[in-house]
Amino acid sequence: MNRFVSQKFRFYSFVCIALLLFVHGYNLQEGYLQAFSLVNERLTFTTFIEFFFANGILRFRIPLLFIISGYIFALQDNKPYLTMIRRRFITLMIPFFIWSAVGLLITFLWQQHPITAQAVKDSLMDQSGDQRPYEQIGWGGILTRWLLVPVSFQLWFIRSLFIYNLLYPVFRWAITKYPFVWLGLMFLLWITLFNLSFFEGNGMFFFSVGIWLQKSNYPIDRKPEWFSRYLAWVCFIGFGIIKTFMAFELEPGTLTYLVLIFLYAATVISGLLAVWFGANRVVKYCMQREWFVWATAFSFVIYGMHVPLIEYVTMLMYRYMDQLPNYRLIVYILAPSLVICICILTGAMLRQFIPKFYRLATGGRGF
Repeated sequence: MNRFVSQKFRFYSFVCIALLLFVHGYNLQEGYLQAFSLVNERLTFTTFIEFFFANGILRFRIPLLFIISGYIFALQDNKPYLTMIRRRFITLMIPFFIWSAVGLLITFLWQQHPITAQAVKDSLMDQSGDQRPYEQIGWGGILTRWLLVPVSFQLWFIRSLFIYNLLYPVFRWAITKYPFVWLGLMFLLWITLFNLSFFEGNGMFFFSVGIWLQKSNYPIDRKPEWFSRYLAWVCFIGFGIIKTFMAFELEPGTLTYLVLIFLYAATVISGLLAVWFGANRVVKYCMQREWFVWATAFSFVIYGMHVPLIEYVTMLMYRYMDQLPNYRLIVYILAPSLVICICILTGAMLRQFIPKFYRLATGGRGF
């Protein structure tokens, strides 16, 4: 892996995580957006922008993170399997437990004041559906939320990634022996939105793609001859726009859901190609800026801390800004930006004053 590919991995890891806040920070009436979700409210500039970003063009992020993870893990075949898994437990599952606890602590602290407690209640963040204050749910409820259904729901990614790391020998064997059969099967699981416990088609397909790219020595550092930067960006933005309009205008039905899923897949694939092969100048520019490189060190803190904070900050801003014109759009832009700054500042302080804890909480990232 050459230096520029390494820089791109770092750049996109940071960008994908930072953009995650604009996916989780939307404030549409539809509380949980899926690939086929329709929007049961009036189409306005604000609702269009929120859906276009949150459930449109920003959906390439998780697939790209899985591709990067699969590629990097496949680079380490020269290391003993148990050594790799032990290290991944330290770098993935230990941070999982820490940031899940942080999410519980943030929620508990916000529940101690009437104003912020109302923001917690309004966010409906509890995955168990029990919105009572933590003092009332007992230690059993706390343990369940810490280990199984964390309020920091974004942690599903590193938990699933650890499972795929455990199963890496199976992935590697299948990709080495029957690459197109395996990738075809994983593609079907992705496109059909397969999700069973810790196994979901999105992660397994793109994690497999990352392994295949590494094992096939695909030259990811240079643009393919068949690639058109212009066409990729037109398709990426165009599919996202079409999908957004359809989500507001179409009636529920099997055909509608199939069309939306197709547009979702087309947006993700064209987006992956556009951002990876069509934005090298942006990557080079940013990675030459000292402040940007400094900020990328705190990617994992942003990832681990932003939920539930983004939801609570959004609800709190609603409480005091709902009389302003276009307040929904203002909150959608302002809340994620504020939380990113809070996370970076927190990460910088932890690294400066509690470096051992910072290393443990980030799996050694950011030094």
